[in-house]
Amino acid sequence: SEITLQPIKRYNIDSAIIFSDILLVPFAMGQEVEFIKDKGPVLSAFSSKVFFKIKKNIFLNRLSPIYKSINKTRINLDKHKSLIGFVGAPWTLLIYMLGLKKENNINFSRVDNKNLNIDRILDKLIEYLCLHIEHQINAGADVIQIFDSWAGLLPEDKLEKFCYLPNLKIVNFCKSKKIPTICFPKGIKENYLDFYNLVRPEGLSLDHDIKPLWAKEKLTDVVLQGGMHPKVLFKTEDEIYEEAKIYLDTFKNVPYIFNLGHGIMPGTNPDKLGKLIKFVKDYK
Repeated sequence: SEITLQPIKRYNIDSAIIFSDILLVPFAMGQEVEFIKDKGPVLSAFSSKVFFKIKKNIFLNRLSPIYKSINKTRINLDKHKSLIGFVGAPWTLLIYMLGLKKENNINFSRVDNKNLNIDRILDKLIEYLCLHIEHQINAGADVIQIFDSWAGLLPEDKLEKFCYLPNLKIVNFCKSKKIPTICFPKGIKENYLDFYNLVRPEGLSLDHDIKPLWAKEKLTDVVLQGGMHPKVLFKTEDEIYEEAKIYLDTFKNVPYIFNLGHGIMPGTNPDKLGKLIKFVKDYK
């Protein structure tokens, strides 16, 4: 909760996003998760027996610190500021859970293995993600963001099954709870349009490969968010402002939340970030 509120206190930004990790869901469903320096997250081998045996009460108990953190944060957050809860999208979680990623390639022979029963895994994962979302909402989250960070690794013929439809089911669940969603199908390029036409979230996060003008012309009737490459923050202040102006000018007359096209990179100077935030707030 304290880490979630730090950037609010330091920069007076408009929303808080709860400090957590998408891989707590596979952890709560029985996989060991370890974060190794210079390597990233490592999960124990996936076991169907363990995965399908996990009961809802055990799952929720393992995730209860997140709900407590959300509740504590909501109490200490300005009532006019949103508190964003989130989940990893099913496809992105599956990549970690099943160890599918090698370099930037996906082992689809494993996904297509009938013994694995990927459809059944997806169904249970979606059910439990919705349960997790419901408890985040009950704890005080008023927006849910769905991070499909590895959607860009899917070939076009698999996008609907593994990206669009799972996101759609989660978005529809959130709509039933009257909670807005922001989807982030990172890396799918101009397939953003097909994604939006089917999934219809209230908000869409743009990655840094999406051209702002294309997004403005094609992605209508939706709140757009993000876009600017996080590496821009390593440039000079003038260069940072010039890049920000492209997004601010392009999206001037449409619903737009200024943000980066992915997470802040290690080594980013927080003072530069503060100056960028001031520039955006003061920009006319």
